[in-house]
Amino acid sequence: MPIEQIGTARLASVGGKAAHLAELARIQGVHVPPGFCVTTDAFWTMLATSPRLRDRIDELSRSDPDDRDALRTLSSAIRKEVEAAPLPTGLADSVTPLIAAHADGAGWAVRSSATAEDLPAASFAGQYDTYLNVSGAPAILRHISRCWASLFSERAVAYRASNGVDHKSAGMAVIVQRLLAPQSAGVLFTADPVTGNRTMACVEAVFGLGEALVSGRVEADAYGVRDGRVVSTSIGTKPFAVQAAPGGGTAEVPIPPGRRRERVLTDAQVVRLVELGRRIEAHLGRPQDIEWCLVDDEFHIVQSRPITTLFPVPAATDVQYRVYVSVGHAQMMTDPMRPLGISVWQHTALIPMHEAGGRLFVDVTPRLASPATRALTLDVFGRGDPLLRDALETVLSRDDVLPAPAGDAPPAPPAGSMPADIETDPAIVAQLVERSRASIAALRRDITGRTGTALLDFVIADFDELKRILSDPSSHQAIMAGMGALQWLNDNMEAWLAEKGAADALMQSAPGNVTSEMGRALLDVADTVRRHPGVVALLQNAGHDGFLDELSGIPGGAESRDAIRAFLDVYGMRCVGEIDITRPRWSEHPGALVPLILANVRNFEDGAARRLFEQGLREAEKKERDLLERLRAQPGGAEKAAETKRMIDRLRTFIGYREYPKYAIVCRHAVYKQALLEEADRLVRARVLRDREDIFYLSLEEFRDAVGTGRIDEALVTRRREAFVAHHALTPPRVLTSEGEALDGAYRRDGIPAGALPGLAVSAGVVEGRARVVLDIAGADVAPGDILVTVATDPSWSPAFVAISGMVTEVGGLMTHGAVIAREYGLPAVVGVAQATRLIHDGQRIRVHGSEGYVELLPSAEDVGTRDQLGLMRTQRHGRR
Repeated sequence: MPIEQIGTARLASVGGKAAHLAELARIQGVHVPPGFCVTTDAFWTMLATSPRLRDRIDELSRSDPDDRDALRTLSSAIRKEVEAAPLPTGLADSVTPLIAAHADGAGWAVRSSATAEDLPAASFAGQYDTYLNVSGAPAILRHISRCWASLFSERAVAYRASNGVDHKSAGMAVIVQRLLAPQSAGVLFTADPVTGNRTMACVEAVFGLGEALVSGRVEADAYGVRDGRVVSTSIGTKPFAVQAAPGGGTAEVPIPPGRRRERVLTDAQVVRLVELGRRIEAHLGRPQDIEWCLVDDEFHIVQSRPITTLFPVPAATDVQYRVYVSVGHAQMMTDPMRPLGISVWQHTALIPMHEAGGRLFVDVTPRLASPATRALTLDVFGRGDPLLRDALETVLSRDDVLPAPAGDAPPAPPAGSMPADIETDPAIVAQLVERSRASIAALRRDITGRTGTALLDFVIADFDELKRILSDPSSHQAIMAGMGALQWLNDNMEAWLAEKGAADALMQSAPGNVTSEMGRALLDVADTVRRHPGVVALLQNAGHDGFLDELSGIPGGAESRDAIRAFLDVYGMRCVGEIDITRPRWSEHPGALVPLILANVRNFEDGAARRLFEQGLREAEKKERDLLERLRAQPGGAEKAAETKRMIDRLRTFIGYREYPKYAIVCRHAVYKQALLEEADRLVRARVLRDREDIFYLSLEEFRDAVGTGRIDEALVTRRREAFVAHHALTPPRVLTSEGEALDGAYRRDGIPAGALPGLAVSAGVVEGRARVVLDIAGADVAPGDILVTVATDPSWSPAFVAISGMVTEVGGLMTHGAVIAREYGLPAVVGVAQATRLIHDGQRIRVHGSEGYVELLPSAEDVGTRDQLGLMRTQRHGRR
């Protein structure tokens, strides 16, 4: 099929590369080298006549994607068989006349075009083979077979497995194009592939064919273009150019020494190329990675694929430059959310939330632009996450990027200079908790019996009650009192006693922390289970959520079942990623608790919850006595000690409440979710929905429309489901601009040992031990003394905290969940450690400096000798050894 005749709906027949080339050829002013496509029909026909080959591919599809040795062996065997397989009857008769029509001696490019290639979510760039300067029909036919075989190269097989593409569904077409003899060639990115900035285009160029650039053996020229002008130029050293060889194939032709540092393109050519790229980008609807070549001052496009690594930009109604801050980094959940979860957040948040890449962001542009609020904004973010502050300061360092708005507001008082003015009275917290419980009880009562659009209207209206709770001044005051006391104590104890993080020990076993209480409650569940070996055995083999019903028939089973259900009655609304209402709660998926219960059974003895609480309480009391005694020994010490005692009491009264509002929100969300799923079940019975969880891919308004009309856009649900899967491949930045620039910030401080990993100190002390790198709490196998290393923790991780001796996370801040619980449990912790789960290996010995904010990677036990075999764990917490 000639390239120019390929239709827009022929992806399955011609593959991604050919389909894109055909689309490019339809753009006014875009030149694509002529040629044709051998469609996938030929590939499938070849397979149809090779039963053994089909069996091999079936075996490949069933193989373990993590068994790289097996994949390597099987893919190599398949590739050889494909190359040796007979060509379909008639293929040579179709190809030969097309080649003969251009018997001018020029070569051809034979290029793979897989059906799973150049897709929005997975480009498969460089996975398949291309052959240049192939001459004559027999050689071209041989290279068509080689392109088919490259579908089963080891790297292509591994890439498909990692992207969830079935090997049996992947077909291969082959493009055969006239090979150009360019003066130069290269790549154009219509957005900066490193920073994500959509206004910056990047051009790389070499002499001759682009293979010199692909090989990485030639230092290409690099040009940056913004607003129609070249803003950066780097001239590479180019010792040779790749050109078509007389006998076929390509050859490296030396470039005279005097020309090796010569510019490949003029500024005018670079700008003209970028303008062409912008036209292609506009036509295809997203930033592109474009391969080009220059022949007689005319640019020809030989490939264009979407840049799949760019993080999307929130939709905007104007062209104003905007700065967005990630909500997920503050909420300890950077995974993508489904549309229903995003919709609930957008309805209930006290400030507007913007979606991009399945994540939520807040527009902080007005607060950064205003001199009156800029310092306060940076201070608030900086105290919680220094990386976030650094990213914002990077944006602000650029001249006039955020002009101050007219009628600027007066300066606000500095944040956290003193704790909130509130009486230190435990009754305040008790009243707030009781008020929240009453509100949730009223919600459960009032939502009962509502169905149809009346249910959706009720839920949306009830969001006003949730927002009222979130904005309750007395609740906010209690939270700020605890946080302010924490800051006051740490600042003043460092100033007066030269002790960092002194308040951390004072928070141990603080009353009223619902998240810490949850961890201890699961220890109590383990006490019940531990007494019954039959129950332990059943849980060890529990592979489904129906295990609770199976407990009734074994000794101790009813007692254990009741203990687990009692736990779920209080905490069953929690789960990993609980800020997304669509995530399965523990009450829906109780099997998620089984590994945690069994770990507690294995690692602790009866009464551990009480002992841990009492131990933490004793250490907090000891720390209080120590601080006050040292203060009283100073000049003016009586006044310092009195004020410090007042702040300690305030800290212990209010800091536990810091965790309660989120618990209340999750309780409320659980009520909403149960009612919405019951309504979804009615739609399934009415055959409006195929599956109850289809509603997760709708906004609340779209769900209401489906309920009211009895119809649903199944294609929309499918697109949203596919987008949700694709969003998992994206890493959300801490800061994102409307230009697409993604920033994560950097630590800028001295005093960290060489090779150590910097982070944010959130819980004082030093601990050394075995790192357990855990990406999913369901698979956490931690033993007493282990140091937890993970991306982030939310309240669902709390049960694991009772066993560990320290914590390291990639995401977090001073007052995020993991930091609060680490301080209460007395665990040295460092958060915000970039790529911690990649740089720290599971089982590696590390030392966590929770007071200074860094992690040391230590030699293995073998490196330090057998003398350390009995001392792999050494703990120093809050000045104790």
